[in-house]
Amino acid sequence: MWRHSIKPRPGWKDKVIEQGLVFPMTDLPDGSQTPYWNESAWYEVTMDEVLHLERVTEELYEMCKHAASVMASGDRFSDSQLGLASGTLPLVRESLKRDDPSVYARFDLVWNGVEPKMLEINGDTPTGLVESAVIQWNWLEDVFPDADQWNSVHDRLVKWWSEQLAAGRFPGNEAHFFNSAAETTGEEAMTVAYLRDTAAMAGLATYGHEIEDLGWESEQRAFVDWGGRKIRTAFKLYPWEDMLDDQFGRYILSGLEREPVQWIEPIWKTMLSTKAILPVLWELYPDHPNLLPAYFGSPGDLLEWVAKPLHGREGSNIRIHTISSTEDDVHDGPYDTDTMVYQEWSPLPSYEGNRAVIGSWIVDGVAAGMMVRESDGPVTDYYARFVPHAIGTEARPDPETIQKWLQE
Repeated sequence: MWRHSIKPRPGWKDKVIEQGLVFPMTDLPDGSQTPYWNESAWYEVTMDEVLHLERVTEELYEMCKHAASVMASGDRFSDSQLGLASGTLPLVRESLKRDDPSVYARFDLVWNGVEPKMLEINGDTPTGLVESAVIQWNWLEDVFPDADQWNSVHDRLVKWWSEQLAAGRFPGNEAHFFNSAAETTGEEAMTVAYLRDTAAMAGLATYGHEIEDLGWESEQRAFVDWGGRKIRTAFKLYPWEDMLDDQFGRYILSGLEREPVQWIEPIWKTMLSTKAILPVLWELYPDHPNLLPAYFGSPGDLLEWVAKPLHGREGSNIRIHTISSTEDDVHDGPYDTDTMVYQEWSPLPSYEGNRAVIGSWIVDGVAAGMMVRESDGPVTDYYARFVPHAIGTEARPDPETIQKWLQE
């Protein structure tokens, strides 16, 4: 992978806002701003690299699904050990048994040499979707109109909704879409609005709400929206670990619903949104070329490590321990640090001071594309930048070939 400098398009900020990216700039603590969408550079990947990332991503996802079933088994973990509300794991086991449908997830990968290594997976509430599926594709159309990009995210999302609809998985052919009003940057609302668009393109009737407006109708024993409409299928960009601790979480945990809501992502994805999956993967697949050694509760035999909270996001509350440093590099944040997962330290590659991490998307179990975020420091945090990519020297396939790939 190579990083190239390039002149941004005239009026780029207005372009990306018009295409749905509500925060092209990031506010800094001193009151200034820096680009979040950074098109003063682009990353070049080869087709061989893309094919390798596809294989790795799909294999890792199958491994994660296996790890989820192991984690949810009755004697492996308790709810409290995973930082989950009491009664969660029995529902996870039932969800896995039903094979409740899941639409997407995102791996974060570090690639320093021959093999990419899994840093983590966000299987419940991944963001970066609009930038990956829409904004960087439109950038490619403007800047390199004949080139290709590893990016079938949009087409695969529409395809997933269409196939689920055709299979009769959505009662009433409708779905509700929820984001939290507590998230004020607009990232969650933007992501949910985009996913709602892909569902509407597939033919679903859709309803958009804030999760705080979720209601309970005791006579029907059903969740309802603010207008009193019964909720039967719902996508929510709201973490399960928070949802089950909320006021209405007890209705789910106690099984009071007469006809349970089909939640997307389903509750079994709690196992794919906790860092506890990392040591389980290492135990199940020791010395796997795409995994880093990881341990639960202590660094074990690791000399250099990163300690991560079970439910941390954007680099918050992590601790980096290296041999060369006299003090650990500690990053503050709001997450519980009573239980930590320790993973072998694998520094991000530096491209002239830009530390790059690869986000690899899964849609319906199929590798669907990539995003690149870069940061100035060792941690991909809130101030990271999104940088587009293209497949170098690779001509864009014709529409018939693209449709064939999607069907495969």
